[in-house]
Amino acid sequence: MTAAAITSAAERRRFLLPLALAQFICSFAGSNMSVMINDITEDLDTTVAGVQACITLFLLIMAVLMIPGSKLTERWGRKRCFTAGLVLYGIGALLSAVSPGLGVLILGNSVFEGVGTALLIPPVYILTTLHFGDLTSRARAFGVISALGGIGAAAGPLIGGVIAEGISWRAAFVFQAAVVAAIVLLSRRIEDPMPADPTRPFDAAGAILSSVGMFCLVFGLLQADNNVTLMAAFLLAGVALLTWFYVYIRGRERAGKEALLPTRLFRNRTSNLGLATQNIQWLLLMGTMFVVPVFLQEVRGYNPIQTGVVFTAATLGVLVSSLAAERLAKRRSQRTLIMAGFVTAAAGIGLLLALLAVSVRVIAFAPGLLLIGLGLGVMLTPSVNVVQSSFPAQDQDEISGLSRSVSNLGSSFGTAIAGTILVSDLASGDTTYAIAMAVLAAFALIGLAAAARLPRSSGQRATTDPIAPHAPPAAVQRG
Repeated sequence: MTAAAITSAAERRRFLLPLALAQFICSFAGSNMSVMINDITEDLDTTVAGVQACITLFLLIMAVLMIPGSKLTERWGRKRCFTAGLVLYGIGALLSAVSPGLGVLILGNSVFEGVGTALLIPPVYILTTLHFGDLTSRARAFGVISALGGIGAAAGPLIGGVIAEGISWRAAFVFQAAVVAAIVLLSRRIEDPMPADPTRPFDAAGAILSSVGMFCLVFGLLQADNNVTLMAAFLLAGVALLTWFYVYIRGRERAGKEALLPTRLFRNRTSNLGLATQNIQWLLLMGTMFVVPVFLQEVRGYNPIQTGVVFTAATLGVLVSSLAAERLAKRRSQRTLIMAGFVTAAAGIGLLLALLAVSVRVIAFAPGLLLIGLGLGVMLTPSVNVVQSSFPAQDQDEISGLSRSVSNLGSSFGTAIAGTILVSDLASGDTTYAIAMAVLAAFALIGLAAAARLPRSSGQRATTDPIAPHAPPAAVQRG
């Protein structure tokens, strides 16, 4: 199948279906596990903190490998990376399903699924960009993919809760493996319109420095409740490695060599502010998606189905507001939408805290979660627009990879920071929950301050970036 061959609606559906399903399952994996924590801890004889580490590592591995994964598509080929990523993901899902303990669950869910996602997600967007040449058809194609990603994230808690309660938490991973197998079969007819270039330079040292540096930062945060000295050591190591990474890539540029990322990406003030808002948005979303379900199950005693049902208020809010984002962008500036999103999300967190002592019913959490979802959904795409429109076409692939890495890193920070506060003393009941949510509210205010410093006219050029946390926006790929 070539770009010219995609002319009919039927051909478009056949091409997009496996790619959209791939985005669906990756978004599903990022949201479904939080409602199964209680069952997993009992079955594997582990702790909530252990499962928290598993979820955080899954998000972190995606973050640290997203940029290298994008670069490898040029050397290995888009279709080959897509298929290899699916195979690794499927192996990880099956390993997770039969895991006898936390170690194997981390190997399957965090490592294999995380690496697989970092390999398969970039080709989804690169292949779509290459096969749809005009902006209108490309925008429509990315709309389909982003919709499936949003559905995956929205349905994750509910589907995960139903499967865990009706069958077993292990069946949720079998479900993922089955979907991956279907994607492999459906994608057989997809062809890579550009040949792989094995001679393309790959900055392996830069990839290692950036990946290990980000890993140390998040791993250090996870040690906050266990060993303050170890936490400080890892945080310092992370800062040192990322500083070394920047000095290293600047040296490669001066020597005329290709670096993992060009340093000019870090010198744009508007883009830097936009990246900060992206990071905090996903920190809020994933922090909430971890803290609220764990609190409802571990402290309030609700089952996975009850938890999943009430939490769909947040994901419904994300879907509704993100669907309206295009119309809102025609009336309001991107800066205004981002600021409004942070204000709404902060109000939602405030409502969750206000209703905490008023009612013990699970439905009391729905209004606050809905506000959080509405706030996050309305600002996710504008933040990406701000970043993407800060650079010319030739930089779109690099900034797209950096943008997705920063967003996934924010997801990791959310589960690491807020999650660590919550699990530090679950026996205290409402106290650590309130502190964790208050910390998330503080981050919302930091995000609001960053958004307020954006230029009033920034990011007016529309992009086709989906709302899914693990998806890079449509990049203009260099041939």
